[in-house]
Amino acid sequence: MKRRTPATVNEDDSRLFREAIGEVRRMDPVAPPPAGPKPEPHPHMLEADEAAVPRELLNMAFDPGLMEVGEELSYLRDGYSPKLLRQLKRGQYSVQDEIDLHQMNAAAAQATIADFLAQASTRDLHCVRIVHGKGLRSKAAGPVLKVLTDRLLRRRDDVIAFASARPMQGGTGAVVVLLKSKARL
Repeated sequence: MKRRTPATVNEDDSRLFREAIGEVRRMDPVAPPPAGPKPEPHPHMLEADEAAVPRELLNMAFDPGLMEVGEELSYLRDGYSPKLLRQLKRGQYSVQDEIDLHQMNAAAAQATIADFLAQASTRDLHCVRIVHGKGLRSKAAGPVLKVLTDRLLRRRDDVIAFASARPMQGGTGAVVVLLKSKARL
């Protein structure tokens, strides 16, 4: 696109402009007003972080952040290589399906796990994830669904191994399960 050269202003244009504007008087320069004091910094992010923490976590007698350590689930059926469990813990298996047990009571969770694993076997899935939660609201009873999941999986013949999920997959609030294929059942 070509740039247009600005039109030159001739004397007639200048005269017409001054006539249209009228008489102009110069104003004396005014000093800008003094700057007011700067406001105190307000910790918006601190307030947002504190608001994001559920009240029940603040009232607990223990630090929920410490629950992650030492509460990992891990199991390997006899006769299988420990390498299998290491690979599972490292996340080297692709999760093919998952189920979430949050908001379920123990009886509903038990039936749901049994149905889920039966369907996984029917579909010949090799690796699944069960999200059981960390049991932060279980108070003194401890994580009910986590313990239930651990107990049920250890009893099943179609479970080769299981381990707590990697942090980005739910950490100690979920378990990744390695299942026998139909050919090995």
